[in-house]
Amino acid sequence: MGYTLGIDIGTFESKGVLVDHSGAVLAQAARAHKMIVPRPGWAEHRPIEDWWEDFTFISRRLLQESGIDPRAVKAVACSAIGPCMLPVDADGAPLMNAVLYGVDTRAGAEIAELTAKIGEDALLRHCGNALTSQSVGPKILWLKRNRPELFDKTAQILTSTSFLVQRLTGQSVIDHYTAANFAPFYDITRRDWSEALAPGIVARAMLPRLMWSGEIAGEVTAEAAAQTGLAPGTPVTAGTIDAAAEALSVGVMEPGEMMMMYGSTIFMIQPGKAPVSDGRLWSAPWLFEGQSAAMAGLATSGTLTHWFRDELAGDLDKADAFARLAQEAEQSPPGANGLLCLPYFSGERTPIHDPAAKGVFFGLNLTHKRRDLYRALIEGIGFGTRHVTETFAELGQAPKRLLAVGGGTKNRLWLQATSDITGIDQSLCEKTLGASYGNGFLAALAIGAVRRGDIARWNPPRQTIRARHHPVYDRHYALFRRLYEQTRDIAAALDQG
Repeated sequence: MGYTLGIDIGTFESKGVLVDHSGAVLAQAARAHKMIVPRPGWAEHRPIEDWWEDFTFISRRLLQESGIDPRAVKAVACSAIGPCMLPVDADGAPLMNAVLYGVDTRAGAEIAELTAKIGEDALLRHCGNALTSQSVGPKILWLKRNRPELFDKTAQILTSTSFLVQRLTGQSVIDHYTAANFAPFYDITRRDWSEALAPGIVARAMLPRLMWSGEIAGEVTAEAAAQTGLAPGTPVTAGTIDAAAEALSVGVMEPGEMMMMYGSTIFMIQPGKAPVSDGRLWSAPWLFEGQSAAMAGLATSGTLTHWFRDELAGDLDKADAFARLAQEAEQSPPGANGLLCLPYFSGERTPIHDPAAKGVFFGLNLTHKRRDLYRALIEGIGFGTRHVTETFAELGQAPKRLLAVGGGTKNRLWLQATSDITGIDQSLCEKTLGASYGNGFLAALAIGAVRRGDIARWNPPRQTIRARHHPVYDRHYALFRRLYEQTRDIAAALDQG
């Protein structure tokens, strides 16, 4: 029996699994780290300490706990938060902390400038996406302008998964799904890098080689083997972003199937036959050649629950704080006793793409308790999610089947509120291990040990969360939309000092 190893680097935690070719899990491991927020609107990771050291710790732990010979690991696949922006020198050494995905909003001026120069229609036509805080291109321009001394030393711009694959194999690669987030430097129609829309910012040689996620990028080097415990020569796939690997873990393969990932952010992916060209959503090639996908993501979801726990629930033991907060919130009725929450604590991504948006608790009075605040927060995330699913529906892409994944699925209050607010049933699969499990399957797929359809056998559905209608949610959703519109200018003005 052969085995594959999958590791995923998340915003706050890294996880790994070792699986056999039937999908059985032999070992699991995890390691926590922190997101660095040097100033409001910035979000960073340390690539060595938070990415590579997590990978080496987890790979060694998996091998140790399983007791298998490293040579029995037939392939490795990794994923990570994305898209990130990391400049490295000619030796592959990081030149600064990695700038994270859409939760980092530092490049607002560059987004506005590039959009004005290129034009929204041209961006959608060539890149499939509007420029937003999720786009890596404006962050590269930010680096060039604000850290010129570092840019001059930069040999390549990597993302999180690219950095891990380079450390493992010495190869600088990026999968097409991730690369599509490098707008305006990726042409979605040609499936290739292009400087045509924004010449003179970054040379093509500074961008990794393009591959499909299921392709083998290289083999574990002797140096990487010494650090990870893996056998030299072990095949490593090109990898992908964590959300895509998570979608794969529950069998999101066909048009109309949507993954909803409950993690540090809510993230949604729905494969399709043709690209979706609408600036409110994101579009990219899917993991396999010939397929496309439409995506959406909120800026703060699980991150917001962590903030609430740390700042407003310090009296609770962290080990069970989330369970306690959910129990409290169950005592607050749907509608949170008249409270509304805008969950835009790091701006917002889809569908409003407003980095200046602000978090709001509205409707407070002296009778409200912590349980109402927490329920309003959960419902606010649900309203943001409904805004996205309605956008999909407006484009003729309403999900026919929604599969819920991620650590947040343990929060039944959050799950149920999301179904109730959106009016969509959600399915939970037998295994909720997430992106690392999807990576284990992707590694097996890359070496021909399984076929795509085998994921249904690896991880069948086991439970459905049924949507219950609460009229208060329809009323509060309309007020939620109005509250954002009526506070948008005030939020933007606050950023002007």
